[in-house]
Amino acid sequence: MTKKFFLKTYGCQMNVYDSARMTDVLAAKGYATCETPEEADLVLLNTCHIREKAAEKVYSELGRLNAMRRELGKRMHIAVAGCVAQAEGEEMQRRAPFVDVVVGPQAYHRLGDLIDTVEANGKARAFDTGFPTDPKFDALPAQTSSASAAFLTVQEGCDKFCTFCVVPYTRGAEYSRPFAEVHAEAERLVALGAREITLLGQNVNAYHGERPDGGRCTLGELVRRLAEIPALERIRYTTSHPLDMDADLIRAHAEVPALMPFVHLPVQSGSDRVLAAMNRRHRADDYRRVVDALRDARPDLALSGDFIVGFPGEEDDDFRATLKLVEDVRYASAYSFKYSPRPGTPAADKEQLSEDVKSERLAELQFALEVQRTKFDRALVGRTVPVLLERPGRHAGQLAGRSPYMQAVYMDGPAHRIGQVAPVEIVAANPNSLAGRLV
Repeated sequence: MTKKFFLKTYGCQMNVYDSARMTDVLAAKGYATCETPEEADLVLLNTCHIREKAAEKVYSELGRLNAMRRELGKRMHIAVAGCVAQAEGEEMQRRAPFVDVVVGPQAYHRLGDLIDTVEANGKARAFDTGFPTDPKFDALPAQTSSASAAFLTVQEGCDKFCTFCVVPYTRGAEYSRPFAEVHAEAERLVALGAREITLLGQNVNAYHGERPDGGRCTLGELVRRLAEIPALERIRYTTSHPLDMDADLIRAHAEVPALMPFVHLPVQSGSDRVLAAMNRRHRADDYRRVVDALRDARPDLALSGDFIVGFPGEEDDDFRATLKLVEDVRYASAYSFKYSPRPGTPAADKEQLSEDVKSERLAELQFALEVQRTKFDRALVGRTVPVLLERPGRHAGQLAGRSPYMQAVYMDGPAHRIGQVAPVEIVAANPNSLAGRLV
């Protein structure tokens, strides 16, 4: 009898990719996905540790799952993967001793073996939060399914050590997958139906995968080579670091039509003083120069960014510098957050600003960013843009897709068009999406 598992994913696109690969691992062990935890033999939480109180939310969910398991009176394993598992592994054994499997983001290729251990030993628990020397990608089974838009991890880990960030501690040092391995996986994804691939990495533009000739392949070169794959129509990459945005990658935006004119380029602050305290290792004007170079290469390029307000020591003038940078750059979209201390990071030990100050600054910043996003969306009304038709919409006869700038676009159209890139006239800009008409 086929066993069933329920998977809940928190956080970033890399976690979405990791969840897909863990699904492949479990499929090879005879597990099929199910829609609710109540019907599962295994419940797996793939966690993120970036946001405030992330660990507490996981523990709350674990308590609910354990109570449900007792109420159902069934044999159901509970597993935790991802960055909370990595950061809280030992603490989790104490606070949630009922969890059967804990596996970090660099060891999830061993998930099947860990589950085998638990099943073979009854009540025994299995933990693996190490950083194996063998690349996990070598041990993962080949993918068997793909959507029209797929994720492909090419780089993991981070050597930047920003003072607010846990990634170097949960994902480890920077590692780039070999070019041949990435290219082969991209070909498999396209053969399975992908028309758009987003290349993923904690610092994706630091990619330096080994080529078959022993040299190193940059992200710009990788983009050019992947663009040669027949039927691959669109390429994206995220998340970038300003320090790693080299001239070759910028040129690729001018020279590779498949590379989408949209870049997520976090800056975090517009104040040089705060950037130094964050250990970002670039100044605000360095960031502006990168933005100018990208727009010189691709005039229709749009930008997304990340911002943290209320970082320890941030003063009013520092915050005003952030607002000035937002005004100068003009964002199509952005993510902004109040600073929250992450245990084990240097900034967590600094004197913290009051929550009232953080909230006021965040509201002002988000208002400015929302004005820019709305203006950008409305400027597309009346234009015809290529849209990747990804899935049925919410209403009968409706299709949903993504513009080159990652906006959700809805329009009427037949289901057989799903998976195609089609010209769509934008007829309206709604608060969270665009309305279009198939041309």
